[in-house]
Amino acid sequence: MRNQRIGFRMAVMAGGAVLMLVPALVAGWLYTGALQKEAEALVAARLKGRGEIGADQIARRLYSLWQTVERFARSANMTAPQDMQGDFTLLASLDDRFSWLGAADVSGKVVASSRGILESQDVSQRPWFRHGLLGPYAGDVHDSEQLAKASGREGERPRVVDFAAPIPGLSGSVGGVVGLQTNWNWISDQLASLTSPGTDVLLLARDRRVLFGPPDLVGKQLGIGAALAAGHGKAFVQPERWPDGMDYMTAVIPSVQYRDLPSFGWSVIVRQNMHAALGPTRELVRTFWGILGGGALVSLVLLYLGARWLATPLQRLVEFGERLSVGTADAAPHEETRYREVAQLSSILVRLQSQLKGLPKRLAVAAALPAREPRNKAQFWR
Repeated sequence: MRNQRIGFRMAVMAGGAVLMLVPALVAGWLYTGALQKEAEALVAARLKGRGEIGADQIARRLYSLWQTVERFARSANMTAPQDMQGDFTLLASLDDRFSWLGAADVSGKVVASSRGILESQDVSQRPWFRHGLLGPYAGDVHDSEQLAKASGREGERPRVVDFAAPIPGLSGSVGGVVGLQTNWNWISDQLASLTSPGTDVLLLARDRRVLFGPPDLVGKQLGIGAALAAGHGKAFVQPERWPDGMDYMTAVIPSVQYRDLPSFGWSVIVRQNMHAALGPTRELVRTFWGILGGGALVSLVLLYLGARWLATPLQRLVEFGERLSVGTADAAPHEETRYREVAQLSSILVRLQSQLKGLPKRLAVAAALPAREPRNKAQFWR
């Protein structure tokens, strides 16, 4: 039964390990958890900031086009279509953002346009014209088949964004509509400038269809939480699993708006792969645990050496006591001086050994004396 009890050396090792390692592990776990949460918060804030800046930049640049349409609408002279056509052609040749710029009368007939494209054609059924009669209008991106046919590029199917504004007529009436079709490539180039390795910028339409983003997502309708939040005009910043099965930190900017610019129903999503976003932090955490593990290993080695240093004199004294108990302790015990308790125990065993050596002589003397009852036990040992 005695051999099943824990030894002094093991007790020191186990107790020291618990006292050292448990607080270190708990503190390390709390620290690394807080570090990763802080890293996620910083990534989320950075993505949200990039999305807000990107949405603001796009909105401001579209707003400048919007102001151009309004200025042309206010200054348009429907009685001098040749002058308007010259202005439209000059402006379109100087600014590659314009795919087409023109004006139509109230019946929907184009009276002036850049480079004469669509001139004299009927655009009364086009959304930009119908809405432009009622007030300022900004339409979603679409393929312009009419523009492709008129410019002789039917196979290209250019993508454009429509702007329109009513031309003031006499006595507050509407005299016509100025329309502007902006080259979609210009907008996509602006969005592309916001991307970086590992970070994607997506532009969503009102129906959650991807207008710009990774090639495998363009044209698809997203059903993830970020897209649903964008559709409801809600900001959204948190990790989310995407259709490709990977986790991304995702930030949603629910609108692309600036001043009185009409809403396109667009929203911006910025995402970054969680592995790439938190890679440096996770590497730091791994380094931290590596250092902590190395320090724990060194501590255990030192603890073992310390426990051995403490236990060795006790073990020698135990072995001497066992020999003493069976009468085989001929030599004196090792003189222990490592610490006070073992030094005292060593001295006690030396005195006990000397007393046991003198015991036979005392017994012989006692046997030679007349038998009488000692007054107390102390007399026997004197």
